[in-house]
Amino acid sequence: MPIIKSAKKAIRVSARKRAINDRRKRSMKEVIKKIEKLSKKDKQEAAKSLSAAFKAIDKAAKRGVIKKNNAARKKSRLSRLVK
Repeated sequence: MPIIKSAKKAIRVSARKRAINDRRKRSMKEVIKKIEKLSKKDKQEAAKSLSAAFKAIDKAAKRGVIKKNNAARKKSRLSRLVK
């Protein structure tokens, strides 16, 4: 355990950021899985919710949760799946 005050604060801050990043990543994964499931049944409905997935992926990339190319790859695969 840290003894110095600034180290204690750094642990609190990193825990808070980790929680936010985990939440953002989880929401992104959930919307991706939802589209993958929808694409097997109803392609039109999946295409409608594609923009929500793109939004979640872009936000995760913007905040540094995932890398830019990873986001581009996920978006490409989703759009190819829906077509």
